Amino acid sequence: MDKVWWYTTEHYFQAQKFVGTPYLEQIRSVRTPNDAAKLGRKRNFPLRSDWEQVKDEIMFRAVLCKFQIHLDIREILLGTGDELIVENAPNDYYWGCGKDGSGRNQLGLTLMRVREILKGS
Repeated sequence: MDKVWWYTTEHYFQAQKFVGTPYLEQIRSVRTPNDAAKLGRKRNFPLRSDWEQVKDEIMFRAVLCKFQIHLDIREILLGTGDELIVENAPNDYYWGCGKDGSGRNQLGLTLMRVREILKGS
């Protein structure tokens, strides 16, 4: 993505918080998604000023790219038909459903959006 190879979508997503800083390349180069997430949650550098406005679209682009490239998981996603997809993350009320199901489930919504695009291609 963006003419650069990324290990995972987590690497890409976390690094995008720091576009224009040396921290982006540091996150891109770590070996595991967990390491990328840990670095992305640190605040050694300030987040880009528009992060809250762009983070959903950045995640969408990364997830779409992932499912366009990896045909095996693309088939799994398409195999869900029109089912509701929920990110079962009890501690995450933004990307997941949260402990009580009241979370935004943004990752589930993103996956369903990607699924609709892939159905049409």
